[in-house]
Amino acid sequence: MNAKKVGWLALVSGLLVAAPVSMGVAQEDVKLQGEVVDLACYVAKGAKGAAHKSCAQMCAKKGVPLGLLTDSGELYLLVDDHNNEAPYNEARKLAGERAEVTGKKYIRNNLPSIVVGGVKGL
Repeated sequence: MNAKKVGWLALVSGLLVAAPVSMGVAQEDVKLQGEVVDLACYVAKGAKGAAHKSCAQMCAKKGVPLGLLTDSGELYLLVDDHNNEAPYNEARKLAGERAEVTGKKYIRNNLPSIVVGGVKGL
């Protein structure tokens, strides 16, 4: 297995540990603005912005985990609400674009996450 695949598997494994099933109590309701990024390209290469949009959308369609890179530079893992997956699916459509995301903020093992309750493009 090449190093790229090992890195990808490590990223996904780490993100799965932070899934909503094990998150516990929400810390707060949030409304944040920023760019919806595919975490594989952003974490590994810093890829973001208009030049990366088509790749981000392709990755999102393939199920690559997504994040929100806020205007202040914070990165949040975006997590779907198993009782209402529609808002997360809307966020997938906005990969590579600016959006406003609302939802519950969680932090587990220093990984800030948002269970997406709403999303709209900016």
